[in-house]
This record gives sequence, structure tokens and C-alpha cells, in this order.
Amino acid sequence: MSSTLSGTTILMSGGSRGIGLAIALRAARDGANIALLAKTDTPHPKLPGTVHTAVEQIEAAGGAGLAVVGDVRNDDDVARAVEQTVERFGGIDIVVNNASAIDTRPTTAMDMKHYDLMADINVRGTFLLSKLSIEALSRSANPHILTLSPPLNLTPYWAGKHLAYTLAKYGMSLTTLGLAEELAPRGIAVNSLWPCTLIDTAAIRAMPGGEQLVRAARTPEIMADAAYAVLTRDAATTTGNFFTDEEVLHAEGVTDLSGYSVVQAGPGQEPARLLPDIFLSDGSDDPDRR
Repeated sequence: MSSTLSGTTILMSGGSRGIGLAIALRAARDGANIALLAKTDTPHPKLPGTVHTAVEQIEAAGGAGLAVVGDVRNDDDVARAVEQTVERFGGIDIVVNNASAIDTRPTTAMDMKHYDLMADINVRGTFLLSKLSIEALSRSANPHILTLSPPLNLTPYWAGKHLAYTLAKYGMSLTTLGLAEELAPRGIAVNSLWPCTLIDTAAIRAMPGGEQLVRAARTPEIMADAAYAVLTRDAATTTGNFFTDEEVLHAEGVTDLSGYSVVQAGPGQEPARLLPDIFLSDGSDDPDRR
């Protein structure tokens, strides 16, 4: 396949900031069309950016943008996003399930309002946006669905650590597993992508000690470059995978990932120690594990 996203149309949930915006801007540099379905219509008091400022950045980077103000939990909003994307750009080539909610409290501390929020955004939202885009994707020359969710690691540790969040993220990954099988006859690639290390996002910075945490993180651009590599591959031979960013970039011949670190080592200094992301280990490296 052509190693460019020029002229392709991407429909993404979320994307006002963070990893989603980084993926959108990487595609925009090729001249892609990018529609963002996001709730942030006006500035948030604690988080940077809105769907409108994201579209401005997309267009400044060389792409064409479409802001669809809506909630991925709302059937009508998602249907409207699909319809407006097809109407504006003539079709859909790529769906990126980026919207996600996180709450890592244990079961005893988890209220059902936040449980439902994660289930509705992460699992239901991923299922719905993918479902309503299938017909448009079927008309694409190289259709992809990419979901930002982890490999299905059934080590009990992660379910025991934060069951509600694990259920929500694994629900996204199960959607990848099932749709890859179901949509293979249509030639639609369905994959997941997950970072090997902590990524510097507004959500991380908002956590207690977040400003210190991100010093052991990588920038969102590593996920953007990995997503770009996946989305420019042949859909017919790239489906049903649970990729990590490092795996994808190494396959592309990128072996030095130090440039993605938030804190760059000076001459003669050791690189910053990066914090591994969740879901990728068996939990044996957790000092708090009893």
C-alpha cells in the first residue's frame, strides 16, 4: 500500500487533545481529512483544547478538518458524525476509537455512575462508532478500524488491581477481536494499539503527582507515529492484531526511541527511566503487590 494518508478520511472519537490529537496531526501532515466527534465544544476549566481548536490545528498542519460536537455515548450523535463525515468528504477510510474514560479505583470504592461512564464510553462507544461506520468503510480501498486498547492479558493481577477499568478497556479489545473476525470477508482491518510506557497526557498530569509522573513518560507522538504505520499498511494482511507502539516502530526500522522521551538526557547523562504502562506485565514488578 502507499505509505501516505493523503486524501484519506479519518473519523475519530475524541481527539481534542492528547494521543488522539497527535494521531490526527500526523495524518494531517499528509493532507488527510479528519472528522472529530468530541464533547468539548467550549474550553474546559482543567483541560486544554476543544474540538474546534483541534480542527484549527489539523488545518494548519495541512489537513482538512470537521468538528462534530457530540457524545460517543449518544446513538444520534454517532450516527450524525458518520453522516456528516460521508457528506463532507465522500466516505470513510479509517475509524479511530480514541475516546476513553479512566477510573482505577478498586471495586469497593467504585460508584456505579463512574462504572457506567467507562462502560458506555469505552465499550459501547467503540462498538457503536465501529458498527455505524462499517458500510462506509466497506467502500474504501484500504479500510481500517484502530482502537486504542491493550492486549487481552488474562493474568488475574490486572482484573484484581482495578476491575471496573480493566473490564472497560478489555471490552474495547474484545471488540477488536470480534470485529477482525467478522469483518475479514469485507476486507476491513481491525486492530488495537497500546503504548509500552506511560504517555504524557492531560489526564496523567491531572492525577496526584502527575507533573512528576510525566517526567518518566514519552510524548504522544510515539503513538501517532505507530498509528500512522499501522494505518498505511495493507488492510487485507493487517488485521486482528494487538500492537504496541514499540513493536510497530521496530518493524518500521525505528530502533532509537529516545527522542520520544519527555525528558531528554543531556550529554553524558543516562536516559530518564520510563514507567511501563499497565496491562503488559504479570504484575510481579509491582512493589505494592501483597
